[in-house]
Amino acid sequence: MGPNLPASFNRRRLLAAMGLGAAAVGSAPLLAACGGGSSGVSGDSGGSGGSGSKPTISQWYHQYGEAGTQQAVMRYAKAYPDATVKVQWTPGDYTSKLNSGLLSSSGPDVFESSVNIDQVKSNQVVDMTDVIGDLKSDYTEADLKSCTVDGKIYGVKIVDDMGVLYYRKSLLSKAGIQPPTTIDELISASQELTTSNQKGLFIGNDAGVTPSFGGGSLLGPILWTVGSDYLTADNKVGFTSNEVMQSFEKMRQLFNTKSILLGAPTDWWDPSSFTQGLAAMQWCGLWAMPGIQKALGDDFGVVAWPKFSSTVGKPSTFAGGWTSMVSAKAKDVEAAKAFTKWLWIDNTADQEDFNLSYGFHIPPRKSLAAKATKLQSGPAADALKIFNDYAIASNTAWTAKMNSAYADAATAIVRQGGDVESNLNKAAKVVDSELQRLFG
Repeated sequence: MGPNLPASFNRRRLLAAMGLGAAAVGSAPLLAACGGGSSGVSGDSGGSGGSGSKPTISQWYHQYGEAGTQQAVMRYAKAYPDATVKVQWTPGDYTSKLNSGLLSSSGPDVFESSVNIDQVKSNQVVDMTDVIGDLKSDYTEADLKSCTVDGKIYGVKIVDDMGVLYYRKSLLSKAGIQPPTTIDELISASQELTTSNQKGLFIGNDAGVTPSFGGGSLLGPILWTVGSDYLTADNKVGFTSNEVMQSFEKMRQLFNTKSILLGAPTDWWDPSSFTQGLAAMQWCGLWAMPGIQKALGDDFGVVAWPKFSSTVGKPSTFAGGWTSMVSAKAKDVEAAKAFTKWLWIDNTADQEDFNLSYGFHIPPRKSLAAKATKLQSGPAADALKIFNDYAIASNTAWTAKMNSAYADAATAIVRQGGDVESNLNKAAKVVDSELQRLFG
Protein backbone atom coordinates (compact mmCIF):
# COMPACT_ATOMS: atom_id res chain seq x y z
CA MET A 1 0.00 0.00 0.00
CA GLY A 2 0.97 3.61 -0.43
CA PRO A 3 0.51 6.45 2.03
CA ASN A 4 -2.53 6.51 4.29
CA LEU A 5 -4.37 9.43 2.71
CA PRO A 6 -7.81 10.37 4.04
CA ALA A 7 -10.76 9.17 2.03
CA SER A 8 -11.92 12.73 1.37
CA PHE A 9 -8.70 13.37 -0.52
CA ASN A 10 -8.95 10.69 -3.18
CA ARG A 11 -10.18 12.75 -6.10
CA ARG A 12 -7.68 15.48 -5.29
CA ARG A 13 -4.49 13.52 -5.18
CA LEU A 14 -5.32 11.35 -8.13
CA LEU A 15 -5.98 14.02 -10.73
CA ALA A 16 -6.25 17.49 -9.32
CA ALA A 17 -3.02 17.85 -7.44
CA MET A 18 -0.50 19.74 -9.51
CA GLY A 19 -2.86 19.81 -12.47
CA LEU A 20 -1.53 16.46 -13.70
CA GLY A 21 -3.45 13.68 -15.35
CA ALA A 22 -3.52 10.08 -14.20
CA ALA A 23 -0.78 9.07 -16.63
CA ALA A 24 1.58 11.56 -15.01
CA VAL A 25 0.59 10.91 -11.40
CA GLY A 26 1.63 7.39 -12.06
CA SER A 27 2.23 4.63 -9.60
CA ALA A 28 -0.34 2.09 -8.55
CA PRO A 29 0.68 2.18 -4.86
CA LEU A 30 -0.16 5.87 -4.55
CA LEU A 31 -3.39 5.57 -6.50
CA ALA A 32 -4.44 2.64 -4.35
CA ALA A 33 -4.09 4.76 -1.25
CA CYS A 34 -6.51 7.29 -2.62
CA GLY A 35 -9.43 4.94 -3.05
CA GLY A 36 -10.28 3.58 0.35
CA GLY A 37 -9.72 0.42 2.33
CA SER A 38 -10.72 -2.27 -0.14
CA SER A 39 -8.83 -3.45 -3.18
CA GLY A 40 -11.88 -5.12 -4.69
CA VAL A 41 -14.38 -3.81 -7.21
CA SER A 42 -17.82 -2.95 -5.94
CA GLY A 43 -20.73 -4.82 -7.42
CA ASP A 44 -23.16 -2.00 -6.68
CA SER A 45 -25.13 -0.85 -9.69
CA GLY A 46 -27.91 1.45 -10.62
CA GLY A 47 -30.11 1.64 -13.66
CA SER A 48 -33.31 2.80 -15.20
CA GLY A 49 -34.78 -0.58 -14.39
CA GLY A 50 -36.18 -1.33 -17.82
CA SER A 51 -34.70 -3.73 -20.34
CA GLY A 52 -36.54 -4.56 -23.56
CA SER A 53 -34.90 -2.75 -26.48
CA LYS A 54 -32.94 -0.39 -24.25
CA PRO A 55 -29.16 -0.73 -24.36
CA THR A 56 -27.22 -1.43 -21.18
CA ILE A 57 -24.35 0.91 -20.29
CA SER A 58 -21.60 0.12 -17.78
CA GLN A 59 -20.34 3.28 -16.04
CA TRP A 60 -17.22 3.19 -13.82
CA TYR A 61 -16.23 5.56 -11.02
CA HIS A 62 -13.39 5.49 -8.53
CA GLN A 63 -14.45 5.56 -4.87
CA TYR A 64 -15.08 9.15 -3.85
CA GLY A 65 -14.58 9.86 -0.17
CA GLU A 66 -17.25 12.53 0.00
CA ALA A 67 -20.36 11.26 1.74
CA GLY A 68 -23.39 11.03 -0.53
CA THR A 69 -21.49 10.94 -3.82
CA GLN A 70 -22.07 7.24 -4.50
CA GLN A 71 -25.79 7.57 -3.84
CA ALA A 72 -25.91 10.61 -6.12
CA VAL A 73 -24.37 8.90 -9.14
CA MET A 74 -26.68 5.91 -8.67
CA ARG A 75 -29.59 8.33 -8.67
CA TYR A 76 -28.40 10.02 -11.86
CA ALA A 77 -28.03 6.65 -13.57
CA LYS A 78 -31.50 5.51 -12.58
CA ALA A 79 -33.03 8.70 -13.97
CA TYR A 80 -31.65 8.21 -17.47
CA PRO A 81 -34.58 7.21 -19.68
CA ASP A 82 -32.81 5.84 -22.76
CA ALA A 83 -30.69 3.02 -21.35
CA THR A 84 -30.14 0.82 -18.34
CA VAL A 85 -27.06 2.29 -16.68
CA LYS A 86 -25.13 0.02 -14.33
CA VAL A 87 -22.76 1.92 -12.04
CA GLN A 88 -19.57 0.23 -10.88
CA TRP A 89 -18.08 1.90 -7.79
CA THR A 90 -14.40 0.99 -7.52
CA PRO A 91 -12.54 1.04 -4.23
CA GLY A 92 -8.80 0.53 -4.12
CA ASP A 93 -6.52 0.79 -7.15
CA TYR A 94 -8.96 2.25 -9.65
CA THR A 95 -6.34 3.07 -12.27
CA SER A 96 -4.97 -0.47 -12.56
CA LYS A 97 -8.48 -1.90 -12.76
CA LEU A 98 -9.43 0.68 -15.36
CA ASN A 99 -6.36 0.00 -17.48
CA SER A 100 -7.15 -3.71 -17.45
CA GLY A 101 -10.83 -3.09 -18.15
CA LEU A 102 -10.13 -0.94 -21.19
CA LEU A 103 -8.23 -3.85 -22.75
CA SER A 104 -10.99 -6.38 -22.14
CA SER A 105 -14.50 -7.02 -23.40
CA SER A 106 -15.85 -6.71 -19.85
CA GLY A 107 -14.60 -3.20 -19.14
CA PRO A 108 -16.56 0.03 -18.86
CA ASP A 109 -18.55 1.73 -21.59
CA VAL A 110 -18.32 5.10 -19.83
CA PHE A 111 -15.66 5.91 -17.25
CA GLU A 112 -13.97 8.76 -15.43
CA SER A 113 -10.27 9.45 -15.76
CA SER A 114 -8.14 12.03 -17.55
CA VAL A 115 -7.22 12.15 -21.20
CA ASN A 116 -3.69 11.01 -22.06
CA ILE A 117 -1.99 10.53 -25.37
CA ASP A 118 -1.13 6.85 -24.85
CA GLN A 119 -4.83 5.95 -24.56
CA VAL A 120 -5.57 7.90 -27.72
CA LYS A 121 -2.70 6.40 -29.71
CA SER A 122 -3.71 2.89 -28.68
CA ASN A 123 -7.33 3.54 -29.72
CA GLN A 124 -8.76 2.87 -26.27
CA VAL A 125 -11.03 5.94 -26.20
CA VAL A 126 -13.35 7.56 -28.70
CA ASP A 127 -13.52 11.07 -30.12
CA MET A 128 -16.07 13.15 -28.20
CA THR A 129 -15.76 16.36 -30.21
CA ASP A 130 -19.30 16.01 -31.53
CA VAL A 131 -20.64 15.56 -27.99
CA ILE A 132 -19.27 18.96 -26.96
CA GLY A 133 -20.44 20.45 -30.25
CA ASP A 134 -21.23 24.15 -30.21
CA LEU A 135 -20.76 24.36 -26.44
CA LYS A 136 -16.96 24.59 -26.59
CA SER A 137 -17.19 28.26 -25.66
CA ASP A 138 -18.87 27.28 -22.37
CA TYR A 139 -15.69 25.55 -21.17
CA THR A 140 -12.45 27.18 -20.13
CA GLU A 141 -9.49 26.98 -22.44
CA ALA A 142 -7.70 24.94 -19.77
CA ASP A 143 -10.48 22.33 -19.62
CA LEU A 144 -10.60 21.96 -23.38
CA LYS A 145 -6.83 21.66 -23.65
CA SER A 146 -6.73 18.94 -20.98
CA CYS A 147 -9.14 16.84 -23.07
CA THR A 148 -7.68 17.46 -26.52
CA VAL A 149 -5.19 15.43 -28.58
CA ASP A 150 -4.37 16.42 -32.16
CA GLY A 151 -7.34 18.76 -32.32
CA LYS A 152 -9.90 16.19 -31.19
CA ILE A 153 -11.70 16.23 -27.81
CA TYR A 154 -11.66 12.85 -26.05
CA GLY A 155 -13.65 13.59 -22.89
CA VAL A 156 -16.10 15.86 -21.10
CA LYS A 157 -14.95 17.47 -17.86
CA ILE A 158 -17.26 16.56 -14.99
CA VAL A 159 -15.55 18.33 -12.09
CA ASP A 160 -12.91 21.05 -11.84
CA ASP A 161 -10.49 21.40 -8.93
CA MET A 162 -7.88 24.07 -8.32
CA GLY A 163 -5.46 25.43 -5.74
CA VAL A 164 -5.32 28.81 -4.01
CA LEU A 165 -3.00 30.52 -1.58
CA TYR A 166 -5.04 30.94 1.61
CA TYR A 167 -4.00 33.71 4.00
CA ARG A 168 -5.19 34.90 7.40
CA LYS A 169 -6.48 38.44 6.95
CA SER A 170 -5.95 39.40 10.59
CA LEU A 171 -2.34 38.22 10.64
CA LEU A 172 -1.37 40.01 7.45
CA SER A 173 -3.17 43.16 8.58
CA LYS A 174 -1.41 43.14 11.93
CA ALA A 175 1.96 42.82 10.19
CA GLY A 176 1.10 45.50 7.63
CA ILE A 177 1.46 43.04 4.76
CA GLN A 178 -0.60 42.87 1.58
CA PRO A 179 -1.41 39.47 0.03
CA PRO A 180 1.63 38.59 -2.09
CA THR A 181 1.49 39.14 -5.84
CA THR A 182 5.12 38.27 -6.70
CA ILE A 183 7.52 35.58 -5.52
CA ASP A 184 9.73 38.12 -3.76
CA GLU A 185 6.67 39.43 -1.92
CA LEU A 186 5.77 35.87 -0.97
CA ILE A 187 9.24 35.18 0.42
CA SER A 188 9.22 38.45 2.34
CA ALA A 189 5.72 37.84 3.73
CA SER A 190 6.61 34.29 4.77
CA GLN A 191 9.59 35.57 6.74
CA GLU A 192 7.73 38.46 8.35
CA LEU A 193 4.83 36.26 9.41
CA THR A 194 7.07 33.63 11.02
CA THR A 195 7.09 33.65 14.82
CA SER A 196 8.29 31.30 17.53
CA ASN A 197 5.12 29.18 17.26
CA GLN A 198 3.97 29.85 13.69
CA LYS A 199 5.56 29.60 10.27
CA GLY A 200 4.76 32.02 7.52
CA LEU A 201 3.84 29.53 4.82
CA PHE A 202 2.87 25.88 4.32
CA ILE A 203 3.31 24.35 0.87
CA GLY A 204 3.70 20.73 1.96
CA ASN A 205 6.06 18.74 4.12
CA ASP A 206 8.19 18.17 1.02
CA ALA A 207 8.54 21.93 0.31
CA GLY A 208 6.21 21.37 -2.64
CA VAL A 209 8.62 19.46 -4.87
CA THR A 210 8.51 15.72 -4.09
CA PRO A 211 5.45 13.76 -5.29
CA SER A 212 5.92 10.78 -2.97
CA PHE A 213 3.29 10.55 -0.22
CA GLY A 214 1.02 13.18 -1.72
CA GLY A 215 3.55 16.00 -2.20
CA GLY A 216 4.79 17.91 -5.22
CA SER A 217 2.15 20.62 -4.99
CA LEU A 218 4.34 23.30 -6.59
CA LEU A 219 5.97 21.39 -9.44
CA GLY A 220 3.67 23.21 -11.83
CA PRO A 221 3.58 26.68 -10.24
CA ILE A 222 7.40 26.86 -10.23
CA LEU A 223 7.17 26.86 -14.02
CA TRP A 224 3.95 28.79 -14.48
CA THR A 225 5.12 31.70 -12.35
CA VAL A 226 7.59 32.63 -15.12
CA GLY A 227 5.17 31.84 -17.94
CA SER A 228 6.66 28.42 -18.76
CA ASP A 229 5.18 24.91 -18.59
CA TYR A 230 6.29 21.28 -18.44
CA LEU A 231 6.17 21.10 -22.25
CA THR A 232 6.00 23.78 -24.90
CA ALA A 233 3.03 24.12 -27.25
CA ASP A 234 4.90 22.06 -29.86
CA ASN A 235 5.78 19.34 -27.31
CA LYS A 236 9.37 20.19 -26.51
CA VAL A 237 10.96 20.37 -23.04
CA GLY A 238 9.63 23.49 -21.33
CA PHE A 239 11.67 23.73 -18.14
CA THR A 240 15.27 24.54 -19.10
CA SER A 241 15.07 28.28 -19.79
CA ASN A 242 16.95 30.91 -17.81
CA GLU A 243 13.66 32.11 -16.35
CA VAL A 244 12.80 28.65 -15.03
CA MET A 245 16.26 28.32 -13.51
CA GLN A 246 15.74 31.66 -11.75
CA SER A 247 12.39 30.42 -10.46
CA PHE A 248 14.03 27.33 -8.97
CA GLU A 249 16.65 29.51 -7.33
CA LYS A 250 13.85 31.54 -5.71
CA MET A 251 12.17 28.37 -4.47
CA ARG A 252 15.43 27.27 -2.92
CA GLN A 253 15.77 30.71 -1.36
CA LEU A 254 12.29 30.32 0.14
CA PHE A 255 13.21 26.88 1.48
CA ASN A 256 16.40 28.22 3.04
CA THR A 257 14.63 31.04 4.91
CA LYS A 258 13.26 28.40 7.30
CA SER A 259 9.97 30.27 7.21
CA ILE A 260 8.02 27.42 5.60
CA LEU A 261 6.34 24.79 7.74
CA LEU A 262 7.86 21.31 7.55
CA GLY A 263 6.96 18.21 9.53
CA ALA A 264 3.30 19.14 9.94
CA PRO A 265 0.82 16.48 11.13
CA THR A 266 -1.00 16.65 7.79
CA ASP A 267 0.11 17.65 4.29
CA TRP A 268 -0.67 20.49 1.89
CA TRP A 269 -4.02 19.07 0.76
CA ASP A 270 -5.43 19.25 4.31
CA PRO A 271 -6.15 22.73 5.78
CA SER A 272 -5.50 21.78 9.42
CA SER A 273 -2.08 23.47 9.58
CA PHE A 274 -3.69 26.70 8.43
CA THR A 275 -6.81 26.54 10.58
CA GLN A 276 -4.86 25.52 13.69
CA GLY A 277 -2.44 28.43 13.41
CA LEU A 278 0.68 26.49 12.43
CA ALA A 279 1.07 28.68 9.34
CA ALA A 280 -0.22 32.11 8.39
CA MET A 281 -0.54 31.17 4.69
CA GLN A 282 -1.10 27.84 2.96
CA TRP A 283 -1.25 26.58 -0.59
CA CYS A 284 -4.23 24.22 -0.64
CA GLY A 285 -7.20 23.21 -2.76
CA LEU A 286 -10.58 24.81 -3.22
CA TRP A 287 -12.00 21.63 -1.65
CA ALA A 288 -10.71 22.84 1.74
CA MET A 289 -12.65 26.11 1.73
CA PRO A 290 -15.79 24.94 3.61
CA GLY A 291 -13.65 23.57 6.46
CA ILE A 292 -11.57 26.75 6.58
CA GLN A 293 -14.68 28.90 6.62
CA LYS A 294 -16.15 26.84 9.44
CA ALA A 295 -12.96 27.21 11.50
CA LEU A 296 -12.05 30.82 10.74
CA GLY A 297 -15.24 32.54 9.68
CA ASP A 298 -14.37 35.42 7.37
CA ASP A 299 -10.77 35.75 8.63
CA PHE A 300 -9.20 34.46 5.43
CA GLY A 301 -8.74 35.38 1.82
CA VAL A 302 -7.38 33.69 -1.29
CA VAL A 303 -5.05 34.63 -4.12
CA ALA A 304 -3.49 32.71 -6.99
CA TRP A 305 0.09 31.48 -6.83
CA PRO A 306 2.04 34.70 -7.43
CA LYS A 307 3.75 35.66 -10.67
CA PHE A 308 7.54 35.76 -10.62
CA SER A 309 7.92 39.55 -10.69
CA SER A 310 6.10 42.68 -11.81
CA THR A 311 7.44 42.14 -15.34
CA VAL A 312 7.83 38.35 -15.63
CA GLY A 313 5.12 35.69 -15.64
CA LYS A 314 1.57 35.75 -14.34
CA PRO A 315 -0.47 34.34 -11.45
CA SER A 316 -1.46 30.69 -11.78
CA THR A 317 -3.28 27.68 -10.42
CA PHE A 318 -3.74 24.11 -11.56
CA ALA A 319 -6.75 22.94 -13.54
CA GLY A 320 -7.47 19.47 -12.23
CA GLY A 321 -10.47 17.26 -11.70
CA TRP A 322 -12.12 14.41 -13.57
CA THR A 323 -13.20 13.75 -17.15
CA SER A 324 -15.91 11.43 -18.48
CA MET A 325 -14.75 9.30 -21.41
CA VAL A 326 -16.12 6.52 -23.62
CA SER A 327 -14.25 3.28 -24.24
CA ALA A 328 -13.60 2.26 -27.83
CA LYS A 329 -14.71 -1.24 -26.75
CA ALA A 330 -18.10 0.01 -25.52
CA LYS A 331 -20.93 -2.33 -26.45
CA ASP A 332 -22.76 0.60 -28.04
CA VAL A 333 -20.48 3.60 -28.53
CA GLU A 334 -23.24 5.94 -29.67
CA ALA A 335 -25.44 5.04 -26.70
CA ALA A 336 -22.50 5.64 -24.35
CA LYS A 337 -21.83 9.03 -25.93
CA ALA A 338 -25.51 9.95 -25.71
CA PHE A 339 -25.59 9.12 -21.99
CA THR A 340 -22.43 11.16 -21.39
CA LYS A 341 -23.99 14.14 -23.14
CA TRP A 342 -27.25 13.80 -21.19
CA LEU A 343 -25.53 13.67 -17.81
CA TRP A 344 -22.44 15.86 -18.14
CA ILE A 345 -23.51 18.47 -20.69
CA ASP A 346 -27.31 18.77 -20.73
CA ASN A 347 -28.18 17.91 -17.13
CA THR A 348 -26.94 21.04 -15.37
CA ALA A 349 -28.91 20.40 -12.17
CA ASP A 350 -27.08 17.14 -11.53
CA GLN A 351 -23.75 18.71 -12.51
CA GLU A 352 -24.19 21.40 -9.86
CA ASP A 353 -25.33 18.78 -7.37
CA PHE A 354 -22.29 16.57 -8.06
CA ASN A 355 -19.80 19.43 -7.68
CA LEU A 356 -21.25 21.39 -4.77
CA SER A 357 -23.60 19.24 -2.69
CA TYR A 358 -21.07 16.73 -1.33
CA GLY A 359 -17.70 18.42 -1.76
CA PHE A 360 -16.65 21.86 -2.98
CA HIS A 361 -15.63 22.03 -6.62
CA ILE A 362 -16.30 24.04 -9.76
CA PRO A 363 -18.86 22.83 -12.32
CA PRO A 364 -16.90 22.82 -15.60
CA ARG A 365 -19.53 24.59 -17.70
CA LYS A 366 -18.78 28.29 -17.25
CA SER A 367 -22.42 29.32 -17.47
CA LEU A 368 -23.32 26.93 -14.65
CA ALA A 369 -20.40 27.93 -12.42
CA ALA A 370 -21.27 31.61 -12.88
CA LYS A 371 -24.75 31.13 -11.40
CA ALA A 372 -23.95 28.49 -8.77
CA THR A 373 -25.08 30.00 -5.45
CA LYS A 374 -22.11 28.72 -3.45
CA LEU A 375 -19.65 30.38 -5.84
CA GLN A 376 -21.36 33.77 -5.93
CA SER A 377 -19.55 35.72 -3.22
CA GLY A 378 -16.56 36.02 -0.91
CA PRO A 379 -13.44 33.88 -1.27
CA ALA A 380 -15.36 31.31 -3.34
CA ALA A 381 -16.12 33.93 -5.99
CA ASP A 382 -12.49 35.07 -5.86
CA ALA A 383 -11.39 31.48 -6.42
CA LEU A 384 -13.73 31.04 -9.40
CA LYS A 385 -12.26 34.17 -11.00
CA ILE A 386 -8.73 32.85 -10.39
CA PHE A 387 -9.68 29.57 -12.06
CA ASN A 388 -11.25 31.25 -15.07
CA ASP A 389 -8.38 33.70 -15.51
CA TYR A 390 -5.28 31.71 -14.57
CA ALA A 391 -5.84 27.94 -14.51
CA ILE A 392 -3.22 25.90 -16.37
CA ALA A 393 -4.29 22.69 -18.09
CA SER A 394 -2.61 19.35 -17.69
CA ASN A 395 -0.71 18.27 -20.79
CA THR A 396 -2.00 15.06 -22.33
CA ALA A 397 1.56 14.16 -23.44
CA TRP A 398 3.15 14.48 -19.96
CA THR A 399 3.85 10.95 -18.71
CA ALA A 400 4.72 9.36 -15.38
CA LYS A 401 8.31 8.82 -16.47
CA MET A 402 8.64 12.49 -17.39
CA ASN A 403 7.12 13.58 -14.11
CA SER A 404 9.42 11.37 -12.07
CA ALA A 405 12.55 12.74 -13.75
CA TYR A 406 11.42 16.35 -13.38
CA ALA A 407 10.42 15.86 -9.73
CA ASP A 408 13.77 14.27 -8.95
CA ALA A 409 15.47 17.35 -10.35
CA ALA A 410 13.21 19.70 -8.39
CA THR A 411 13.88 17.80 -5.16
CA ALA A 412 17.63 17.85 -5.72
CA ILE A 413 17.61 21.59 -6.40
CA VAL A 414 15.24 22.91 -3.74
CA ARG A 415 15.77 20.53 -0.83
CA GLN A 416 19.28 19.27 -1.40
CA GLY A 417 21.04 22.35 -2.78
CA GLY A 418 21.86 20.71 -6.11
CA ASP A 419 22.99 22.59 -9.18
CA VAL A 420 20.00 24.01 -11.01
CA GLU A 421 21.13 23.76 -14.60
CA SER A 422 22.67 20.29 -14.48
CA ASN A 423 19.70 18.76 -12.67
CA LEU A 424 17.17 20.25 -15.06
CA ASN A 425 19.23 19.17 -18.07
CA LYS A 426 19.40 15.64 -16.67
CA ALA A 427 15.60 15.56 -16.40
CA ALA A 428 15.28 17.06 -19.88
CA LYS A 429 17.13 14.07 -21.39
CA VAL A 430 14.54 11.69 -19.94
CA VAL A 431 11.67 13.86 -21.15
CA ASP A 432 13.23 14.12 -24.63
CA SER A 433 13.43 10.34 -24.80
CA GLU A 434 9.76 10.01 -23.89
CA LEU A 435 8.79 12.65 -26.44
CA GLN A 436 10.67 10.69 -29.10
CA ARG A 437 8.68 7.60 -28.11
CA LEU A 438 5.41 9.48 -28.41
CA PHE A 439 6.02 11.64 -31.44
CA GLY A 440 9.08 10.18 -33.20
